[in-house]
Amino acid sequence: MKKNKGKKINNKSFPAWGWILIAVGIISIVGIIFLITSNSVSSMPTEVTVAQVVRLKDQGAFILDVREPSEWTQAHIAGATLIPLGELPNRLNEIPKDKTIVVVCRTGHRSAQGRDILIKAGFTNVTSMSGGLTEWQSQGQPVVSGQ
Repeated sequence: MKKNKGKKINNKSFPAWGWILIAVGIISIVGIIFLITSNSVSSMPTEVTVAQVVRLKDQGAFILDVREPSEWTQAHIAGATLIPLGELPNRLNEIPKDKTIVVVCRTGHRSAQGRDILIKAGFTNVTSMSGGLTEWQSQGQPVVSGQ
């Protein structure tokens, strides 16, 4: 066996504060990744009333109707855009990100699903109309028919 004459062997272990710094760094990176990839939260209430939709529409909100074309033809809100709920995930590029979005349907159930799809896709200024077009019409709000 050879002897290490005059050479010092450094057997120091990695300091505890070093491991703490590494752990803090990893936790920070994971947190940042989580924030970037997590679902966005809407800055709007989850649902709004017909009266609130009238005001939002007058302020330039984008009205998104998620019903089927046959329902749309019978009656819809003037100026609304039709994207059936089943097509919504594939047509997100047709929806403006710089406007308030109000999702509507016949009774309010599909619009809540549409709202949630938009929120998960990163839209932050989105809500749905409670009661849907049924409530809109029962409150005497105007509708148009046809294409």
